[in-house]
Amino acid sequence: MCLAVPGRVISIEERDLTTMAEVDFGGVKKDVCLQYIPDITIGEYVMVHVGFAIQRMDEEAALETLANFEKLGILEEEFGDGFALAARQAGEPYVPEEESR
Repeated sequence: MCLAVPGRVISIEERDLTTMAEVDFGGVKKDVCLQYIPDITIGEYVMVHVGFAIQRMDEEAALETLANFEKLGILEEEFGDGFALAARQAGEPYVPEEESR
């Protein structure tokens, strides 16, 4: 599943002529392209879909959405270890590759 997820902008920089931000999604930090909303400032919340900030959000709505996603396990599904999630869903144990050597 590929959802749009709200996050808080914690830094902004120009990289290869593209405005990029580090965005915090409830503790998970990812690089996000700001080309669609270049006037975003540090501390604001954005809705992010496939690595692009697509909409500005107010803090209350963003935090409420993040809390609901957390309750539903959506954040783990979107940002967690995909191999571990697939193993759990299949009812199989998961051993990370580096531990299996």
